[in-house]
Amino acid sequence: MAKVKKTPRPKAETPKGFRDYFGAEVTERTEMLGKIAHVYHRYGFDALESSAVETVEALGKFLPDVDRPNEGVFAWQEVDEKDTAEEKRGDWLALRYDLTAPLARVYAQHRNDLPTPYRRYAMGPVWRNEKPGPGRFRQFYQCDADTVGAPSVAADAEICAMLSDCLETVGIPRGDYMVRINNRKVLNGVLEAMGVSDEGQQADVLRTIDKFDKVGETGVRELLGKGRLDASGAYIDGVGLAASQAEPVIAFLTSKGADAGATLANLRAAIGGSAVGAEGVDELEMMASLLDAQGYGGDRVQIDPSVVRGLGYYTGPVFEAELTFEIFDEKGRKRQFGSVSGGGRYDDLVKRFTGQSVPATGVSIGVDRLLAALREKGRMGGRVQGPVVVTVMDKDRMADYQSIVAELRNAGIRAEVYLGNPKNFGNQLKYADKRESPVAVIEGADEKARGVVQVKDLILGAKIAQEATLEEWKERPSQFEIPRAELVAKIREILAEHS
Repeated sequence: MAKVKKTPRPKAETPKGFRDYFGAEVTERTEMLGKIAHVYHRYGFDALESSAVETVEALGKFLPDVDRPNEGVFAWQEVDEKDTAEEKRGDWLALRYDLTAPLARVYAQHRNDLPTPYRRYAMGPVWRNEKPGPGRFRQFYQCDADTVGAPSVAADAEICAMLSDCLETVGIPRGDYMVRINNRKVLNGVLEAMGVSDEGQQADVLRTIDKFDKVGETGVRELLGKGRLDASGAYIDGVGLAASQAEPVIAFLTSKGADAGATLANLRAAIGGSAVGAEGVDELEMMASLLDAQGYGGDRVQIDPSVVRGLGYYTGPVFEAELTFEIFDEKGRKRQFGSVSGGGRYDDLVKRFTGQSVPATGVSIGVDRLLAALREKGRMGGRVQGPVVVTVMDKDRMADYQSIVAELRNAGIRAEVYLGNPKNFGNQLKYADKRESPVAVIEGADEKARGVVQVKDLILGAKIAQEATLEEWKERPSQFEIPRAELVAKIREILAEHS
């Protein structure tokens, strides 16, 4: 009889492009999201939690094809009871790739029951079926706020002010960030002034504009013309425009002046006689005026023509928040931290469902990027304090220990009873150290009879072990006896000392 093969054990490893998040990271993210949610709520936005799964048709951006139906998203086809092996009728479903596409579906579906404008914020994971890389994962968090149904640029200005408040609330001080705004209509005006009407060529021009920060004015001129050699020596073909056609782009990209007034004047010159371009400049001027009236001047928000964000998607103002402080990259070189948030006006997204244009504007904060920035600034990533551990000296007296821990918890102190094997007391203290606990509580039968407890200050004990002399240790021992009735007050005192 043939030997039955054993089923191989599954590998204990995360799927490629995903990662696990443990206590401190999850706690930090939750705290940061809570602060951002408080700002959103203060601005009058309501929370929305939509499904993590949408139909691929509703998502719209990545449609399945015959050869690779999960292009860009994690998608699968539902089984329909009428399906045959040759023909499948079930809907294609997918994990959401952002929080904006679901909002468009929600608004179109429930618009008769929702107020107009509808102001919502949403936070949660999104998934993209893309090639992972260093710091680039297939699941990540987004934190969005959007206003649907408000055509006025006052809604865009409000989003920029709120974004500024969010950054300062979570710990990015003024001077370490800048909210930069631009307008798609101004770019359309520049394209008109250039005489570029071919959609493919327009896309090439926009991609070239997006490289301005990297290649500068000379590089943009070369890329708009015949092309240029990059740093590696490879030749990059250009768009093929005449030098005169490139001038409006250069005027546009170099139009940032000493203040908003100067920038706006330069932009009006760059767009020539374009009506749509003039409309875009007027909108930027209105936004700057509204923001200034609220106290958000050039030290926090600036008009910046170099901001280019998914301009096939946005229809008006666009904005991003850039962190301006320097960090060191993996090769030890200084560089600015860069963008942590972006958004803009997208008046055509809901139209896919309703057939009618619905004005909308919003912003998305990259949660993981912002957390990394806060760690760089030393605002997060420090030691996260664990719970007070009540040790078990006698397993038959578990009710006594649960009574102690309940008293601590009711006093608002994070605490737990050791629930492992209590036989080896040293292992209990090792457990407390691994949990980064500040205090261990010890109550044996003798302490119970005398109405006292032993309190071990684990943080002080670790410090003494590293630094103190024998005399200092004797003067301030890390373990001491106190009356049982004083336990809560004493632990509060110790926690206050170490906070």
